[in-house]
Order: sequence, then C-alpha cells, then structure tokens
Amino acid sequence: MPEEVLFKFEDSMDAAAIADYLRTVADRLEAGDELTLEAGGESVTMSPPARPTFEVKAERETPSGGGPGELSVEFELEWDEGADGGESRSGGLSID
Repeated sequence: MPEEVLFKFEDSMDAAAIADYLRTVADRLEAGDELTLEAGGESVTMSPPARPTFEVKAERETPSGGGPGELSVEFELEWDEGADGGESRSGGLSID
C-alpha cells in the first residue's frame, strides 16, 4: 500500500523537551482527545481510536562505508481510518 506523509518533523532537541512532547501525547491519548501536530506552518489533526496498534522498535543503522552507526527508538501508533481499534495480539510491553 502506498504511503502518504501527512506531516513530518525532525530536529535535534533537548531530552527534557522531547519528554514534554511525549507526555502531552500520552495525556491526550489517555483523555481520548485528538492529536494536532504543528511545525513550520504545517499541521495535521488525527483522532486515534481507543485501541490503536502500538509498535516500539529499536534499530541500529550501520553505514555501508564503515564508521559509527546510528541508533534509534521508534514509537508508532497505527490504526485503520474510521476504525475503533483492534484486539490485543501479543503479551505486554515493559520499558525500564
């Protein structure tokens, strides 16, 4: 299925500022509110269902020419448009 990017933001930020953004997302999810993402004059508003699919991925990208790689942790919420969410398909997640 082709992917359409509705909004993208990438910048180096202080860890405390990132944590603040993630807390805001967590608070809005818990309240069942819409999420509005805004940056550089662009914005998108999305309404996650009560049970979206939650994906957590840790990756290491190694450059083909050698040298230091890049590490990342990705958090993704995913749902079908117009859906109320799905059933749990796996065990629980723990972040320590």
